[in-house]
Amino acid sequence: MWKPILAAFMGTCLFGQLALAEGTPISKKAQAYIVWPKDGMVIHGGKLWVRMGLKNAGIAPAGVEKSNTGHHHLIVDSDLPPLDQEIPADKNHLHFGAGQTEVRLELPPGEHTLQLLFADSGHTPHNPPVYSEKIRITVP
Repeated sequence: MWKPILAAFMGTCLFGQLALAEGTPISKKAQAYIVWPKDGMVIHGGKLWVRMGLKNAGIAPAGVEKSNTGHHHLIVDSDLPPLDQEIPADKNHLHFGAGQTEVRLELPPGEHTLQLLFADSGHTPHNPPVYSEKIRITVP
C-alpha cells in the first residue's frame, strides 16, 4: 500500500528538484560583459567604477518576473557559485537587484578578479547561465 504513495511522493520531489535545476529560461543569445575596467588594467588608489553590460536580454529589478530579463551580480575575487542555486549575498557576491548597471568599488592593494553573473527575479542563474569572462585587475 505504501509503495505507490511513496513512489508518487518521490517522483514529485524529484520533479521539483529537476525544475529548480533547470533555471528560468533566457535567450541563448544573451551575453553579460564588463564594459569597464578592462582585463589587465592597473587601478591606482583602488577606487573604480565597474560598468556592467548586457546584450539580447533585459534588466528588471529582483522580484519582477518578466520573460528574458534579470539583474546583474558582480563576483569579486571568487569563482562562480553553483549555477543551479540562489546566488549568495556577501562581500564576494554583490547583488544589483534594483537593476543597476554600474557600481563604485574600493579595492585594497593586490590582484583582483571581477566577473558578472546574470540571474532571474529570485537571484538564481538562468538556463542557460549568462555570465561574463572573468577579468583581472591590479591595485598597486
